[in-house]
Amino acid sequence: VQLQASGGGLVQAGGSLRLSCAASGRTFSSYAMGWFRQAPGKERKFVAAVSLSGASTYYADSVKGRFTISRDNAKNTVYLQMNSLKPEDTAVYYCAADTREAGDTWVAYVIRYGMDYWGKGTQVTVSS
Repeated sequence: VQLQASGGGLVQAGGSLRLSCAASGRTFSSYAMGWFRQAPGKERKFVAAVSLSGASTYYADSVKGRFTISRDNAKNTVYLQMNSLKPEDTAVYYCAADTREAGDTWVAYVIRYGMDYWGKGTQVTVSS
């Protein structure tokens, strides 16, 4: 599967952005999807994930209540709606896909080891 993220940019603190990730290749609905981010000089970190159907979602504590992940299997696209952005949200955001079945154990695994497939990132910069 090939992944292409878009929607990043520069926004003021308190603002909103919506990231999109378009997938091509193998059937999109067979992948659990996620977003990770990497700030300058730091390790890549888990942000959010969504199950195959979209029924289950998972979030890092740092974004819970502010970010929403969703997917549209008809459009082969996963989204990350980011509200109430903070300067500490500044990072390169990566879209990822995974062939394993989503669940609590799976989330713990991908937080530590990442997912199977990765797209190129999109830069999000939040100014104070």
